[in-house]
Amino acid sequence: MLFDTHVHLNARQFQDDREEVIKRAHDAGVTRMVVVGFDEETIPLAIEIAESHDNIYAAVGWHPVDAVDYHEEHLDWLEKLSHHNKVVALGEMGLDYHWDTSPKDIQAVVFRKQIRLAKRLKMPIIIHNREATDDVIKILQEENAQEIGGIMHCYSATREEVQPVLDLNFHISLGGPVTFKNAHEVKEVAKLIPLDRLLIETDAPFLAPHPNRGKRNEPAYVKLVAEEIARLREMDVSELAEVTTDNACRFFGISD
Repeated sequence: MLFDTHVHLNARQFQDDREEVIKRAHDAGVTRMVVVGFDEETIPLAIEIAESHDNIYAAVGWHPVDAVDYHEEHLDWLEKLSHHNKVVALGEMGLDYHWDTSPKDIQAVVFRKQIRLAKRLKMPIIIHNREATDDVIKILQEENAQEIGGIMHCYSATREEVQPVLDLNFHISLGGPVTFKNAHEVKEVAKLIPLDRLLIETDAPFLAPHPNRGKRNEPAYVKLVAEEIARLREMDVSELAEVTTDNACRFFGISD
């Protein structure tokens, strides 16, 4: 019983075989997924996929890479979509200092606006953070994001930064990189996260876990993530699956 808390089944990489991918996930024991939309193209499709499948849900937000294309109408659109019965979180939102597509100050403004919307709607948030940990945490603290809580998606920061994230009432989600042989820091992080704050994901079609690294990722591979974390924590994988699924259902407000 696995829950992939962050997957992009709405990506173009799945347009030819999406239903087969979903079936393989179910066959691998993935009983629930959250499809994340992050722009004008992927948000409607995320909701469409969620509407078409039991136990698939959607999150909607504006990605920092596309912050330069943001308009105020987008915030109104996100608010309207947030009332959909299959939308369980706002995001992904945050900061990305890796890709030079949107100025940092514009990213910060769009990030803050979405946090404030989520607080008004009393919805949890999903955070995208790439090479911007200090600024992400600073903005979350300044905006009192602990009032709604959230997920640090595909956590890639250090062990020292785990506690500030936990202090913000956030969960930490780990994906394929925890399985990489040279990912020593992420493996240590996997041992540190309190069990009641731990989530798992694929971020498919990106970041496929070992031994599929470099190939298209898919939600069935979240089982490999669970197996590696269970090995690192010296616990049974079935127990880890149960705990992380319970955590996700509670976080997203999904009844079992």
